[in-house]
Amino acid sequence: MKTALITGANRGIGLETARQLLENGYHVYLGSRELNNGLEAAKKLKSEGFTSVEAVQLDVTNENSAKAARVEIGRKTDTLDVLVNNAGINGGQPPYTALDATPDQFLAAFNTNVVGTAIVTQAFLDILRKSPEPRIVNVSTSVGSLSLQSNPEWPAYHYAKYAVYASSKAALNMYTIHLAYELQDTAFKVNAVCPGYTSTDFTGNNGGDVETAARRIVKYAMMSQDGPTGKFFSEETNPQTGEIPW
Repeated sequence: MKTALITGANRGIGLETARQLLENGYHVYLGSRELNNGLEAAKKLKSEGFTSVEAVQLDVTNENSAKAARVEIGRKTDTLDVLVNNAGINGGQPPYTALDATPDQFLAAFNTNVVGTAIVTQAFLDILRKSPEPRIVNVSTSVGSLSLQSNPEWPAYHYAKYAVYASSKAALNMYTIHLAYELQDTAFKVNAVCPGYTSTDFTGNNGGDVETAARRIVKYAMMSQDGPTGKFFSEETNPQTGEIPW
């Protein structure tokens, strides 16, 4: 049975991604900053008939927490097939504009969305390497595309209120590029995926359905060995091929 770890998996897109991977026969570890929230999410999935799911305490901003999660999961499996770096924040209370956001807002967003991704990836890289087809999906956003966001005809061009979040995700995209490059001569597939504007607590329950968003992530988590690596995908933005510019 293949295994997957999803960060920030106790609700929203992360939880639905877990559900869909379970439907596809994976054993899923739900990473949750607050263990009780993760346990409740696992309980919910088990009530739906899924048995191969476990919660693990994982604060992506805390290196010791990531190492402890690696030890805990390592007691149960010596191989991890999929890592979905889903945990993310928008930077706290608004405003999120470049002119008005506080240093703390920028630091919080970068700490979770970029540094946290690096912490978790490095903590689990050794058991990912033991998979014959390891996959890393970094959950990004199309508003983190420098090319699109600098285009006056891009619908989100005037979304200046997302300066903190978009900047952190642009940095995450660069991390994805470097990670894919450093793993290019291996079996790894590393990609950044935008799930689309989705109705969750994160968006104030505005946007599309969470099932569609999760399917976009699961597609690249389960990608075959002839699939791409080091790419940026947003099927909401580009329904034809999915790929969008960095």
